[in-house]
Amino acid sequence: MRNVVILLFLSLIALTTSAGASEPDRFVCHSNGSSLQQLRIYEINRANQDAFHQRFQDHALRIMRRHGFSVIDMWESDTGEKLQFVYVLSWPDRATMDARWKAFLADKEWIEIKRRTAAASGELVREANGQPLVRVSYSPACKAD
Repeated sequence: MRNVVILLFLSLIALTTSAGASEPDRFVCHSNGSSLQQLRIYEINRANQDAFHQRFQDHALRIMRRHGFSVIDMWESDTGEKLQFVYVLSWPDRATMDARWKAFLADKEWIEIKRRTAAASGELVREANGQPLVRVSYSPACKAD
């Protein structure tokens, strides 16, 4: 089931990226793998759904911007069994992705916000997964050179 969800989201990414292809070099496919996206999937606690979205919208996005994150799009998936928050980030390369995540997770403001929201609302995220995605050269989202 998880693979079906991932394939669905990747299809949506392709649709949204091809629609925005007029943005300069945003979705150029690089054969050397120097440009990548990152798929992030968080299983969120249904009882804390509003608190999660408030924290992400009001705090996480702002702090991510400060650390140079580029959020491409966001979705929510509710299968009845699981409630997931899914988003895609764009990175120039793996080293940048790793360094910026390290800085974000060590950010004192973010650590304090997580502590406060956990104290007020309990656990907001049950599980968090992220994986880098390098677009293949034959993807429909690739621009013709």
